[in-house]
Amino acid sequence: MTSRQYPPVALHDYQKLSKQQRHLLLQRSEVDIQPFIDGARPIIEAVKEDGDKALVQFAQKFDAATVTEDAIAATPEDFDQAFDSLDKSLIGVLEYAAENIRRFQQEQMPGDMWMKEIRPGVLVGERVTPIESVACYSPRGKGSFPSVTLMSAIPAVVAGVPNAVILTPPGADGQVDAATLVAARIAGIEQVYKCGGVQAVAAAAFGTATVPRCRKIVGPGNSWSVAAKRLLAGVIDPGLPAGPSETIVLADASANPLIAALDLIIESEHGSDSSAFIVTWDKQLAEQAIKAIPAYWDTMSENLAGYSADVLSSNSGGVILMPDAQSAYDFINEYAPEHCQILSEHPFEHLSFIKNASEVLLGQHAAGSIANYMMGPNCVLPTSAAAHTYSPLGVNDFLKSSSIGHLTRQGYDELAPKVHAFAQYEGFDAHANSVSSLRDDAFNGKLPIQD
Repeated sequence: MTSRQYPPVALHDYQKLSKQQRHLLLQRSEVDIQPFIDGARPIIEAVKEDGDKALVQFAQKFDAATVTEDAIAATPEDFDQAFDSLDKSLIGVLEYAAENIRRFQQEQMPGDMWMKEIRPGVLVGERVTPIESVACYSPRGKGSFPSVTLMSAIPAVVAGVPNAVILTPPGADGQVDAATLVAARIAGIEQVYKCGGVQAVAAAAFGTATVPRCRKIVGPGNSWSVAAKRLLAGVIDPGLPAGPSETIVLADASANPLIAALDLIIESEHGSDSSAFIVTWDKQLAEQAIKAIPAYWDTMSENLAGYSADVLSSNSGGVILMPDAQSAYDFINEYAPEHCQILSEHPFEHLSFIKNASEVLLGQHAAGSIANYMMGPNCVLPTSAAAHTYSPLGVNDFLKSSSIGHLTRQGYDELAPKVHAFAQYEGFDAHANSVSSLRDDAFNGKLPIQD
């Protein structure tokens, strides 16, 4: 095989970098999305005003797809044709993956309600109910993602969302990707609509004649989707921030450098806006991994290899050589990656030091692609350092809780005087009155005596 020409893989020697150079390694492609926000505004306004008509126009403009207003929704016949057209072995793979994902999500489900008596006559608790309507976004562009359909739709179904829908861009033929339709039905959702990007977020936020208005939208997207979610956050819950892909492969001296190189490329092939680093304090491993990467690029399509090469030759990727293990842990925790893979003969020895990562995969067999498709934990993950405060997509993203409180007379008698003192200090008369002798008078039908 003739080797193609690629830019050199970046080696970032952390000790030699300036403070500014170190800061650049932490940056993501979507940090400065103001241009996308400016571009998203008119698209959102058009969908708000023109609904389905705008969705049809934008499908043609952005997806080069001819869709008519009466064909925005996938039909039962579309689902049946998708099952007929798809290889039976692939359908089996989707069903296998769905079962693993479903089992994991079922383990996440909390109980419907709990209550506990924290003092005599004072009962408190929590009641969990599903969100009434959620849109699950399954992207399409550089490829179709039935895996994302399974990962977002299954927890919605497990959580019991009564109105869950899937939004996905149409292909050039004006149809939904066949595997995405099959995945949707396997997951338990048959409301699938042909719209993508900014216009999909707007359709879910405002509703159209065809697309139902939803309370929340979940799923990954590019910088355009991120911009739309930020603009519409006051109209629809945008869910966890899931933007362009990113990974860190933490490799110690016991790791196989060829495995480190192989797994580094996984997320970088998603696009030039991805981020991907090997982080190691072993110089020999760093050099061997860098040397191996082009050979793996040669096994890929030129297009995908090009994406990966763009990422791994820049400040958004490559190999970071750290002075020691603690420096590596510190960098990872500050970076808070979407995916973190620990390559080591003893990966659990490193795990306790990793505090901020959306997903941590342990050992040299835990390839990120297995987690992305069918290990069970969700592949829709917080990006752009959101792992500092966000968790992976799961059933809890489709649930909400209500606090529950119940007082007996015994509990009231203990708490009321203390609440009365609290309310008087804060200067709220009605708060104080509601736990004063006026309450007993009210039970007896007596109003305050007027002077």
